[in-house]
Amino acid sequence: MAALGFLKYYLFLHVAVFVLFPNSSHAADHRLANSKKHVALFVFGDSLFDVGNNNYINSTAGTQANYWPYGETFFNRPTGRFSDGRLIPDFIAEYAKLPLLPPYKQPGNNHQYSNGVNFASAGAGALVETQQGTVIDLNMQLIYFKNVKKVLEQDMGETEAKKILSTAVYLFSVGTNDYLLPFVTNSSFFQLNSPEDYAKMVIGNITDVIKEIYEAGGRKFAFVSLGPLDCVPRVRVLNPHIKVI
Repeated sequence: MAALGFLKYYLFLHVAVFVLFPNSSHAADHRLANSKKHVALFVFGDSLFDVGNNNYINSTAGTQANYWPYGETFFNRPTGRFSDGRLIPDFIAEYAKLPLLPPYKQPGNNHQYSNGVNFASAGAGALVETQQGTVIDLNMQLIYFKNVKKVLEQDMGETEAKKILSTAVYLFSVGTNDYLLPFVTNSSFFQLNSPEDYAKMVIGNITDVIKEIYEAGGRKFAFVSLGPLDCVPRVRVLNPHIKVI
């Protein structure tokens, strides 16, 4: 499981780097990275990408990482990341010669969005009903993105804002919680829908968000795919006889 997870994120990182720098080769990665024009990053998703947004909302202990030992090996303090150090968006930002993206909900970020920003919320899903009221669901993350677009247009003018949005990379890690929670909670919403209809709603919501970002000018998208949810320890304990998901 650990090896599979590492491979998935390793491949994702290389795909995202390719999206950032499509003309680069392994021999010239760093030289081309330095010569490329500015590229912003806008990050959407769940705990794999959350850099601290849940610190600033009425969340729960299970969807916050603002206590030790989180953050101990890099930041030397908990930052809200579900990691002892950095997350995938952090590494991509560093490769792109950008500062680490702040969480959108962080107070006092002075609305500097030309490098991008992180909207991800641990525990969030594509469906509003997924941990509703304690996370920032994908649709609300989209609303925040639209607010950022307005700020960019006000601060930089529509032409420059359009350039930033059209060349930016949009990173997504979403859907895991939508499919995971029905197996670890008594989800009445899931029980009211067939598995097929439920999956269509999840995919439909993600598709709608992508379309709206596309209409706003976004063109470069990267995604983390779902892992084998039946291998998650919590799922195995609560559903020992479950088949492969």
